[in-house]
Amino acid sequence: MKKALMIASILFVAVISTACINNIAVQELNNKAAEYMQKGDYEAAMSRLQASLDLDSTMYQTYYNLGVAAINAKKYEKAIEALEGGIKLNPDYPDFYYSLGVAQISLADEIIESDEENASAENNETISAEENKELQKEKIQKAVELKKDSIKSLNSFIAKVPNTKERTSVEEMIEQSEDFIRKNEELPVSGDENIN
Repeated sequence: MKKALMIASILFVAVISTACINNIAVQELNNKAAEYMQKGDYEAAMSRLQASLDLDSTMYQTYYNLGVAAINAKKYEKAIEALEGGIKLNPDYPDFYYSLGVAQISLADEIIESDEENASAENNETISAEENKELQKEKIQKAVELKKDSIKSLNSFIAKVPNTKERTSVEEMIEQSEDFIRKNEELPVSGDENIN
């Protein structure tokens, strides 16, 4: 019995020591990520923050920081993934919703811009005009869905922080997303139309 108690005590001490070492490593990774963010090296910051999450996936602040770094690195899908992961841990943190809305709008805009570039480059000779129209329609639908999601995210932000100083700019982003949806939902798509 004494031997079993001693082994259990040793294991407990080992677990506590490992947890302390992990906490120190997580803090070091987060501090290094903050340094990289200040220098504008968002890719390196993302790498450190992801490593931090690999060690401890319970820190909602790390998800938020990863989301912000990914937005700055123009890795919008990664930003959305990180911010949604953080919301699962702490749905009451309002900045998640603002940043998520920004990431969703940015990804929608990126999809639209890449579609316009492809249409203007006329390098779609390998696919038929019909296939090109269908591909364009799918991209617009994806952008519309992202804009709808951004409206939900930004409205959640306003609901959580109704007196925010950013309220006017957030409401403008919502209005722009609504305008985009009205213009592009259920519209027929042709190669000649300008998508805004």
